[in-house]
Amino acid sequence: MSLYKRLHEANNDDLPASAGLETGRVNPALEELRHRVHSALIEELGPILYDQRMGEDELRKKVHEALHAAIAMERTPLAAADKAQLIQDVSDDILGYGPIDKLLRDDDISEIMCNGPKSIYVERDGKLELDEVTFIDENHLRRIIDKIVAQIGRRIDESSPLCDARLPDGSRVNAVIAPLAVGGPFLTIRKFKADPLRIDDLIRFGTLSVHSARFLQACIVGKLNVIVSGGTGTGKTTMLNVLSSFIPSDERIITVEDAKELQLAQDHVLSMETRPPNVEGKGEVTIRDLVKNTLRMRPDRIVVGECRSGEALDMLQAMNTGHDGSLTTLHANTPRDSLSRLETLVLMSGFDLPVRAIREQTASAVDMIVQLQRLRDGSRRITHITEVSGMEGEVITLQDVFLFDFTAGVDESGRFKGSLKPTGVRPKFAQKLADHGIRLGPEMFSPTQGEPVQEQGRGRR
Repeated sequence: MSLYKRLHEANNDDLPASAGLETGRVNPALEELRHRVHSALIEELGPILYDQRMGEDELRKKVHEALHAAIAMERTPLAAADKAQLIQDVSDDILGYGPIDKLLRDDDISEIMCNGPKSIYVERDGKLELDEVTFIDENHLRRIIDKIVAQIGRRIDESSPLCDARLPDGSRVNAVIAPLAVGGPFLTIRKFKADPLRIDDLIRFGTLSVHSARFLQACIVGKLNVIVSGGTGTGKTTMLNVLSSFIPSDERIITVEDAKELQLAQDHVLSMETRPPNVEGKGEVTIRDLVKNTLRMRPDRIVVGECRSGEALDMLQAMNTGHDGSLTTLHANTPRDSLSRLETLVLMSGFDLPVRAIREQTASAVDMIVQLQRLRDGSRRITHITEVSGMEGEVITLQDVFLFDFTAGVDESGRFKGSLKPTGVRPKFAQKLADHGIRLGPEMFSPTQGEPVQEQGRGRR
């Protein structure tokens, strides 16, 4: 039975003449029409939609022809605005990412969380809120997930129900399906802007101060090994991207990530991402495999998106064997915790190393830790810039160079008024930077320095 005949028969019960959208509300009748047209188009055009040989323009033309013909067969009177919205919605469903297309286009949204087909939350200005958009059913959401992961050559099915992927713009995607996801497939998208945030943006948001920004730039140019530490959603990848922007353009940079997210502006950048195992459980390429391989590619800088397992040992060895200026991130709540976690990750490499040997390796390799935190007001701030100064007995010694001033309190709207300020401690690696021609003036570390007034916006990832 043709698409148009099915639609005609399904339309025996006429929709009311006022089938348009009411202001700020979704009209159930128009929503039902959208669902019916969408389902019919999927059934009619299904094989075409997944034909890799068909170009995007040709596919779009066929979908629009079928869509306009289907709507023309409808006996329901539709206002021009409602008809245009219906065409847009169904086109997004078929050709794009369905209902979340408009959320992906909204620059104010930094994260999209689909907790099943009927519950979609978004993050705006660091705060979560329930959005009115929904998927038709679980199958609809599953089709969108399949489309996303297929674009980068990955798969998600019952044998492999978890998947990390990315959108073409670099936005990070995580998907979970049955039998692990109870209540429908789960889809989480952390959006990245087409125009990535730069150091000036972070200063304007209050993530860091002018003096601390100059200090971080000097550290990166001076080829210090830096770890960016923080919890989930604190802005580690954004900070890593900003720090990487300080790397001189005449250096060879190699990035290693699970899914490509870093957006480096330099010309000489080689980006590598992991590969999951195939259907037979073979062919997996891990971050550790890639980190080992980078050492054979003559890198000036190695940037690892995140250390989460045994690759931490390879990263430390790279930092200790002439690959200065390496950068990575890891999950931890404080600079001290980040060293403990790094120690644990090294032990996950499978080598039975003495704890003291690991700590000596860490103290020798890592120069500085940048700690990020998402505060109660939703803003992301650097709370510590900490030097790894060496060993005392069995303990790695740390000293804070910059600290966030929590004593400044909050304003009437609950926003933190503090900023990142120097502690007055001059780091030991300042001499190493001076040897490379980078001199840090005493005013940079003065606790009484005057900071320009910054716009206290909320830093977004």
